[in-house]
Amino acid sequence: MRDTSNGRSGFDRVLMAVAATFLTVSAGAAFAQTPSASPRDTVSELAIDAAVPMPAQLDVAPPTAADIKTDTTASVPDASKATEKTVESKPSDTLKPADTATAPAATPPAPTAAEPAKEQAKETTKPATTVASTEQPVADKLREMIGAKSSKYFDRKGERAAVEKFYTARDYAPLWTQNGAPTAAANGVIARLKDAGSDGMNASDYPVPDFAAATTPDALAEAEIKLTNSMLDYARQAQSGRMHWSQISGDIAFPEHPTDPYEVLVNISTARNATIALGSYNPPHKAYQELKKKLAELRGETALPVQPIADGSALKFVKPTKKNPTAAVMEDSRVPLLRARLHVENPDDTKYDAAVAEAVRKYQASNDLKVSGVLDEATVRAINSPKRDRQIDTLIVNMERWRWLPRQLGAAAIGNAYVMLNIPDFTLKVMHNDQQAWTTRVVVGKVGAHATPLMVETMKYITVNPTWNVPPSIIYNEYLPALQQDPTVLSRMGLKLTRNSDGSIHIAQPPGEANALGRIRFNFPNKFLVYQHDTPDKNLFSRDVRAFSHGCMRVQNPDQYAAVLLNLTMPGDRYTPEKIRSMYGSSEIDLKFPTPIPVNITYQTAWVDDAGKLQQRPDIYGRDAQMLSILRSAKGKDLEVMVSRAQPSYARPRADIPQGVAFNDNGPGASASSGPSFFERLFGGPTPPPVAPGQRPRRTVTR
Repeated sequence: MRDTSNGRSGFDRVLMAVAATFLTVSAGAAFAQTPSASPRDTVSELAIDAAVPMPAQLDVAPPTAADIKTDTTASVPDASKATEKTVESKPSDTLKPADTATAPAATPPAPTAAEPAKEQAKETTKPATTVASTEQPVADKLREMIGAKSSKYFDRKGERAAVEKFYTARDYAPLWTQNGAPTAAANGVIARLKDAGSDGMNASDYPVPDFAAATTPDALAEAEIKLTNSMLDYARQAQSGRMHWSQISGDIAFPEHPTDPYEVLVNISTARNATIALGSYNPPHKAYQELKKKLAELRGETALPVQPIADGSALKFVKPTKKNPTAAVMEDSRVPLLRARLHVENPDDTKYDAAVAEAVRKYQASNDLKVSGVLDEATVRAINSPKRDRQIDTLIVNMERWRWLPRQLGAAAIGNAYVMLNIPDFTLKVMHNDQQAWTTRVVVGKVGAHATPLMVETMKYITVNPTWNVPPSIIYNEYLPALQQDPTVLSRMGLKLTRNSDGSIHIAQPPGEANALGRIRFNFPNKFLVYQHDTPDKNLFSRDVRAFSHGCMRVQNPDQYAAVLLNLTMPGDRYTPEKIRSMYGSSEIDLKFPTPIPVNITYQTAWVDDAGKLQQRPDIYGRDAQMLSILRSAKGKDLEVMVSRAQPSYARPRADIPQGVAFNDNGPGASASSGPSFFERLFGGPTPPPVAPGQRPRRTVTR
């Protein structure tokens, strides 16, 4: 019988060599993947680790007959020596595939029943804590407070989860103290919280702890939580507002931009300057920063005393007319001082001319005085004794409203372009690259139920020769009562009445020179169903107070406005007002923007102009008064409770139409489809509006 012991020994040696290869490689790989005991490696440690080569992963093929044949002369190494060599090998000792046949190997002893449990215990054992021994008592107390008792200190679920995540990652080591003393980050946060008033906020809403009085672990942990809570409150309210816009009215809608409490903690804890980092949650807009400077001046921090205007007879400007062509301009020694106080040119001129009278009119309008342009006793008294407290309140509420606006106002793709419409000033501005590109006058909604809503939307296209689809509110409140009195009123106004199969009625005015929307409509679909448009009533733009619409915004120079917007989005097409006017006709033309332009409809009763002068406008809708009432009544409590408001009805009007009323298109009882929704009729959509007899269908222009 043939002896095969030598063959088996050779095969065993090959298997032992392969096993040793895998053991060595696995040990090196495990070494490379073992996490550091320290939660945060230093830069030098990372650099050292990167410089040390790690063993490469090997994909070793199973032994073949050739392996067995070439290994018949190999000797078996001493097991103890092989084990010693394996243990002493460095991570840089790599094995090449060609070395597998002769690599030293060792057969490890079979593990006992208890050894697997030991190995599992090693894998599940947590690394040693990184908290300094002097800070461990405070960390233990924080672990207790942030765990089961976190709801006692943090009202919001999201903040509780963020605080727990943040402190768990640092093993509950205190952030604001070291060896019982406040850190630089703590001092920076405290400085910002104490200076909250400079941003129109109340420092008392963000209490800071007295670290000097905290001498025990319990007291230090309490102080830690207190400062963390105040810091999160400040960041949230600095960014989103001390109150929610829904508390003011149902006709306000701004996009939400809340803070992420975990990101706030990480940001402040890693910032070089915690004061600057926490202050950065306030609005970054230039207009906000200018209001902040004026707030400091009004509080007397940089204000200088001014010379009062002396009492005297009333001064007024009389414009020469045909009946009185020689009307003399009044002169007075007080006029130069008045010019200086109201920033009127020619400060040495003693004439009470038209420029001075206009400045007095604006001052009277912004200070709730009788707007006459006459320097009377009440006006002199107001100028000499300015209501600084009231002006301060006005600045504060305007700064608060800036917190509601997006941090990025414009479309970055087209030079940060955007539209800014200020209701109390009755103006519209197109901004581009942080500069005013164009401006015009506007007419806004009436005071009361027809107030123009505040919002941020995007303008997607403009319509030349628009059809006016009468909103339900106007149909209900105005046209239906008018029909009861005069069944022919709609036809005389050029309006077309239709009734659909569901009983709803629709009133529209076809394109034309007399259309209520004029020749152009600027579309930014929104839930309030308002837009900007032209108007045939041009005379209203000469008024100082221009609140006459049902909520939409009438633009004084729509052809220029359209050309400016189109050139921003499609500069290669070179639109001009003349080119826009050449499109006027009887059919609708949609000009779509490749990049939508944000439209910000705001309510700024105070701002700083380019000359550095504080401008104020009357609070026509009473928004300032509402906000001040809420801010004062809160007394530092959280003001983010959502207030539900009744929204206007957008349902289709249904009514009994009196006899004698003429219907267009679908008559009473018609079985035709009810057609597009009111929203689609108002702004356009996949279903075009009904085409009036003799009217050409809509044409869409895209780029």
